[in-house]
Amino acid sequence: MNKILEKVKNYPVPPISAGLSITIALLIVGIFFSFLFLSNKISKLEEFSFKENSELNKKITDIETVLLATQEENLTFTEALEKAQDDAKKLEREFEKVNDNVEDLETLAKTDGELLKKYSNVFFLNENYIPIDVKKIPSEFTYNSNRIYEIHEEVYPYLIDLLEEAEDDDIDLQVISAFRSFGEQTQLKGAYTVTYGAGTANQFSADQGYSEHQLGTTIDFTNNQVGATFSGFSSSDTYLWLQNNAHKYGFVLSYPENNQFFQFEPWHWRFVGKDLADDLHDKDKNFYDLTQREIDKYIIKLFD
Repeated sequence: MNKILEKVKNYPVPPISAGLSITIALLIVGIFFSFLFLSNKISKLEEFSFKENSELNKKITDIETVLLATQEENLTFTEALEKAQDDAKKLEREFEKVNDNVEDLETLAKTDGELLKKYSNVFFLNENYIPIDVKKIPSEFTYNSNRIYEIHEEVYPYLIDLLEEAEDDDIDLQVISAFRSFGEQTQLKGAYTVTYGAGTANQFSADQGYSEHQLGTTIDFTNNQVGATFSGFSSSDTYLWLQNNAHKYGFVLSYPENNQFFQFEPWHWRFVGKDLADDLHDKDKNFYDLTQREIDKYIIKLFD
């Protein structure tokens, strides 16, 4: 710009009029200021460009940082997701436990707690106690086809399965006694007392309120050979079959040899549920060997 001004200054100018001189001077001044303005603009443009580049570089750096942070957050999210999934599984297991507990409580609420009590001079059933419902045993399985024998409705399918299995195995097995009410037990015990005397009757017959038959879960079995006398039942194939198979259907012998309640009654079998019956059989124990606390643990699975 200075060189241009120098050339203009030394350029030989022919004589000109005053008006033209003023015009030329104004033009030169205008060109000068135009160059100044343009130079300023270029300088500002360069400054702006540098600033924009700096901002752009900063933004690129920020984006890279964000990307790195995002990757780290993604890793954290993955870990958090896995943890959340584990927590969800734990929560599901806890829920299942709670649900099982609720179902168990519902089962307990619906199951008659008396059904696994140790009667026979231990617990007393009052005269108003009867099973929730009873069902008639088909006459084809009874000793006296003209008499009605009833069993607890929930026990019925287990008993029928047992009787049918015995039939399939060619075992002569018949029901001779089942549910007896408080009143029926009173009459029966009275008749035994008159016939045999109180001392003898007490050895094989429970007083009313102490009989397992009142529960509706107990059966007296016999066969055609021994009939109602039960004489020789303990040496029969029927009794041997019951010893080996009754537990599979939830039945156990209540009064084995040398029990503390009554004389040996190989015909008298009580339903206590498959779980308890299997355990007693496997451990070679009897129902009355256990404490009531031990027995009560099985009530929830009585009809499973």
